[in-house]
Amino acid sequence: MRIRATVAVASGALALSALAVPASQAAQQDDLRSTVGQLEEVVKDHAAGPSAKRQALAAKANTPAVISKAVVNGGKPIVVSATGSKKVSLSITASDNSGIAAAVGVLWTGKNIDDPNSNGFLQNEELAKCKAVNATTSTCTGTFTLTAKQLRNIDATTWNVLVIAAGNDDTDITVKESVSKIKVQRESKLTVNAAPEPVKKGGTITVTGSLTRADWDKNKYAGYGAQSVNLQFRKKTSTAYTNVKGVKTSSTGALKTTVKASVDGYYRWSFAGTATTAPVNATGDFVDVK
Repeated sequence: MRIRATVAVASGALALSALAVPASQAAQQDDLRSTVGQLEEVVKDHAAGPSAKRQALAAKANTPAVISKAVVNGGKPIVVSATGSKKVSLSITASDNSGIAAAVGVLWTGKNIDDPNSNGFLQNEELAKCKAVNATTSTCTGTFTLTAKQLRNIDATTWNVLVIAAGNDDTDITVKESVSKIKVQRESKLTVNAAPEPVKKGGTITVTGSLTRADWDKNKYAGYGAQSVNLQFRKKTSTAYTNVKGVKTSSTGALKTTVKASVDGYYRWSFAGTATTAPVNATGDFVDVK
């Protein structure tokens, strides 16, 4: 993995930052498979116990937990800026004959969890917070924080949500490597300037702007070239924008076109986004037509 993934397995000792590793553990293996194995031990440790109730449940139920659902960020793409971080929600639905004792999630991307080039983020919390829906099913919640400095541009892709869960009977630990998937995208920005202001009716307005997006390799914004962007217009008396024309960005992300002035209103650029890059609308620039 490009980001170290070693965690302590003793109860309460899980490294909480996204795939961070304490210096004292730096010599340990840092692949995703190893991390998942250690997280299994954390879940198992939480679920384990000598109580008579637990022993009775194990004897009676003796079934593995079933992980049925995992939703990250409400199912919406996770958009990360060039230098900041994005905290998103996690919701896990799991069930067991004895009820759910513990669950935890991992966000990861790569060919598989044995891939040394994989990348991932652990939950911010040691374990998800589980709330029983009924005697067998629980909804477990937590959060992830994705940080730009722990991402590379190739990470703008579809990620997997891995979940580990255990029932109160403590008979088996269930690991599901891809319960669901979620897109991680690079943030985009758009600027606009319409001139001259004011302009005579029937006169020519020149609309310029720039489309940039987060470059996680360099932690800055860079021009997004050869992209289709729509110029949109909204009358002063209206609340809705309509498309005027489509324009391609230059190799540096620059935009420029001309239109004829007719009525007072706002001009903006609108980018629909791509698989790797989030959509964005520029803030409208008002032009007064005399």
